Amino acid sequence: MELERATNRSVRQRNRSALLTRLFLDGPLTRQDLSRGTGLSQPAVSNVVGDLIDDGLVVEAGACESDGGRPSMMLRVAPRFGVVAGVDVGETRVRVELFDLAMSQLASVDHPIDPSRASPSLIVRHIAAGLRTVTAPYPDVLGVGVGVSGIVQQGPEPRVYAQTLGWDGVPLGALLREVTDLPLYIDNGAKTLGQAEMWFGAGRGSRHAVFALVGSGVGAAVVTNGATYRGASSSAGEWGHTTLVYGGRPCRCGSRGCLEAYVGAEGILDRYRAARRGRPAPGDDEESQITALVAAAATGGGTARTVLDETAGYLGAGVANLINLFNPERVVLGGWTGMALGSLLPQIRDSAARHALRQPFEQARIELGQLGVDAVALGAATLPVARLLQEGGTRPLP
Repeated sequence: MELERATNRSVRQRNRSALLTRLFLDGPLTRQDLSRGTGLSQPAVSNVVGDLIDDGLVVEAGACESDGGRPSMMLRVAPRFGVVAGVDVGETRVRVELFDLAMSQLASVDHPIDPSRASPSLIVRHIAAGLRTVTAPYPDVLGVGVGVSGIVQQGPEPRVYAQTLGWDGVPLGALLREVTDLPLYIDNGAKTLGQAEMWFGAGRGSRHAVFALVGSGVGAAVVTNGATYRGASSSAGEWGHTTLVYGGRPCRCGSRGCLEAYVGAEGILDRYRAARRGRPAPGDDEESQITALVAAAATGGGTARTVLDETAGYLGAGVANLINLFNPERVVLGGWTGMALGSLLPQIRDSAARHALRQPFEQARIELGQLGVDAVALGAATLPVARLLQEGGTRPLP
């Protein structure tokens, strides 16, 4: 009898999870849509939907048009069932954002940082301050997702290895639990960007895709058969530290010739400075300098144009490596530097075509991300949402 009850609970939870996930990703939908999309019978859908409505997880969203007979009622996940926070720990700033369950942004705050002084304690203070600011009016926070530069080794106690920040096995989760009792989820920033673009942006509808994050540094998320590939210890996707030029430019990781040394913001600006005999691009930080470089190339050409043309070639060669290795349907270029270089997309595609094998290249689309510079934080916010959906709407424990 006890086993039968446990089995019934398991089936119920699975059905709740399937319906909630479908409504979250594809809603509003009717009960008939849910039955067709999940394979559940209409009576089963009606019973589970009734429970979800009673629990406040699902709400009606108006009647759909009908050719005759009684119109069907549309359903959606209740946007204000709770809120979720997403944190983007980049190399130049910590961004904290708050979203409802329609993934509409409710609040946002930025804390600029100096990469040379980005100690774990400072980052934790910025995250804590940001969370206090954005969550103050919203007591019902379901969880906090954090996307961070570097390798995030998953396990009971996630640890962050970020050589460019000087972090070696930092127990970021444990440090954050000292300043917040909210449920925490931590992952690499490229992977959270990839999840956001898969769910809401340029990756929708694909099963095999690579999401390239180009910012101060460079990383990637590889999605195969709908799931993120992590490797043996969650370090898969360190695309920026694949060798592009043997014995080439020094990279911040300590090696030479890494892709990041040529197409990351620091690498681009350093190449521009070297071409101008030590004169840097105008601007107070990397983001303003990259913006100035792109503007100068668009209006005046010269050194700025030459450096960006070279950057497009290097980036296209790096994309070709991704295509040859993973045979994706799509390669999506994101990150703040990647978005700033959006005008170079035709050149990047041309370079990829020259360096990739013809057959896999012809199967792949190369495009810009659709979610802009907030993609990492938005993707981080989906981490507690994914847990909520998986558990069929059961609120996570801290």
